[in-house]
Amino acid sequence: MKIPVLYEDKDVLVINKPAGLLVHGIFNKTGQLHNEPTLVDWLAEKYPETKEVGDKSEEGLIKQQRGGIVHRLDRETSGAMVIARNQKAFEYLKKLFQGRAVKKTYLALVWGRIHEKSGVIDKPISIKDGTVRRTVFKGKMPREAVTEYATLAHYMRGKDEFTLLRVMPKTGRTHQIRVHLSSIGHEVYGDKLYGKHKDIFELGRQFLHAQHLEFKTPGGKKISIDASLPSELQSLLDLLG
Repeated sequence: MKIPVLYEDKDVLVINKPAGLLVHGIFNKTGQLHNEPTLVDWLAEKYPETKEVGDKSEEGLIKQQRGGIVHRLDRETSGAMVIARNQKAFEYLKKLFQGRAVKKTYLALVWGRIHEKSGVIDKPISIKDGTVRRTVFKGKMPREAVTEYATLAHYMRGKDEFTLLRVMPKTGRTHQIRVHLSSIGHEVYGDKLYGKHKDIFELGRQFLHAQHLEFKTPGGKKISIDASLPSELQSLLDLLG
């Protein structure tokens, strides 16, 4: 796996995750782990110290090895991810995310024309019974979720319209951006789980990219990092015009 490293110090690592790469291993319906490479596998090989980083029990023992992962991107989402290289940095970054002190910015191409220059989606997200899907409607374990967005560009392709958005999630719920945008009638292009449209451009993935991360490192350094747009996403924008 070739994964670009955008920033590195003794405590943290920021990478540009490619689309199609799982962060953690997943289990199938029979309880067996899918045999495919993950980001955690790559970290274990390139940064073996991350294997000992994870959530601790009340006794101070590692109860769940996380491979330094403090936040995740969906399989088909690319872009900037920060990883803790030691336990102290792991605890520090967890508190930053819980305190909403990490600025995250995504680029998303959605179906339809959004006329407003900016907006806020403030809808709790819950789990849809019997599925892995999330919903803003009635479900289990609803949790607060807030997403801000700004309109960057509009495109036309035949009768189809698209809007390019800058998206700033203020909370970190599973599938948050995809669920929220779908809830206002503008699903992310290529989203197989929450979208109803076909992949008419044969992109093969969803158009969602974690473009920007901004936070203060455990050493006190304020960093602002951009992850370049993957070539397939840039090519689609060029095609649209």
